[in-house]
Amino acid sequence: MKKDCAFIFSDELLKYKFSKHHPFNQFRLELTVDLLKRLNALDPLAVLPPRIATDEELCLIHDPIYIEAVKKAGRGILPNEIAGNYGLGSEDTPIFPNMHEASSILVGGTLTAVDQVMTGKAIHALHLGGGLHHGFRGKASGFCIYNDSSVAIKYLQNKYHARVLYVDTDAHHGDGVQWSFYDDPNVCTLSIHETGRYLFPGTGNVTERGQGKGYGYSFNLPVDAFTEDESWLFTYRNALIEVAEFFQPDVILTQNGADSHYYDPLTHLSATMKIYREIPKLAHEIAHLYCGGKWVAVGGGGYDIWRVVPRAWALIWLEMTENPNSFGHLPSDWIDHWQKIAPVDLPTEWDDPDHLYPHIPRKEEITEKNAITLEKALFPIRNQQDQKKE
Repeated sequence: MKKDCAFIFSDELLKYKFSKHHPFNQFRLELTVDLLKRLNALDPLAVLPPRIATDEELCLIHDPIYIEAVKKAGRGILPNEIAGNYGLGSEDTPIFPNMHEASSILVGGTLTAVDQVMTGKAIHALHLGGGLHHGFRGKASGFCIYNDSSVAIKYLQNKYHARVLYVDTDAHHGDGVQWSFYDDPNVCTLSIHETGRYLFPGTGNVTERGQGKGYGYSFNLPVDAFTEDESWLFTYRNALIEVAEFFQPDVILTQNGADSHYYDPLTHLSATMKIYREIPKLAHEIAHLYCGGKWVAVGGGGYDIWRVVPRAWALIWLEMTENPNSFGHLPSDWIDHWQKIAPVDLPTEWDDPDHLYPHIPRKEEITEKNAITLEKALFPIRNQQDQKKE
């Protein structure tokens, strides 16, 4: 197993908590870490605590006035009518005590991961507490207060002068990151997500390609509702391979939302654990092919915290460290320990059983639509290649 990988974690990350019943539940981090520990797959020396992002670092992306509003909200002194102007106090993003501090450590964790990789202390780094891709310059959105990935990309540009390929496999479009770099040719964003016709945030159309100098550096793959493994993976694999070859990145940053699974309560896709094996595997290959291995991975969405997220996120670390212990039965002591409080029957295997869900009559139609979407998304690259041949 590889030893030169960093796993960013501390219990401080669990303080990003909107309410007891909010779907964004960082308890999934604890479940994932415990699963890795019971596999003897998480060397304590590889675990590094996240630092707190400074206000100056947050201001790489966020408006200082917004940051002050978040601070006041967390102290209970921001009037409700003003909070709404910043997306705070909504059903999606409720106010909670010390929300600035809790959010800053999520951002700092991603920056910790970046520094580990870019200084050569680690070849890969994983920060599952990050991946809050909906945050905007001056507004919270979709469970996201600060956008750690956007801050990290700007940080990578300023400190390391890196060309960054951002790959987002969350079921929700990575809108906050896309808009942050929509006119920047040195950042390439690739998002594969459920079509916005049915799902928040409603963006991520294939025609969103960037603007100005950044035109042609934003790639969106809005797959149809009920998309299954084969079509999802065909779309993802072909897009990432071609986009990486086109962009030639210095570093790859992947957002690993685990909400495309059939079990996820907030989305409408029909993927299984098969895609969560392949997502990190292909990212790993791309990182070594183009970036000298430089790969930073963060978490993201994922709302079936018992059956899906721990397996999906553990597989990222097992891929990074080239640990083959990810087949067959899950550790029985992990199942026994958590089944006592789990509201659902925990899985006993790494992989899902065949026939996890009923047959989908529209399968061929969905597959065809996704193939057309892929062609449209990659048209600028392929058209450019055809012109060079001529």
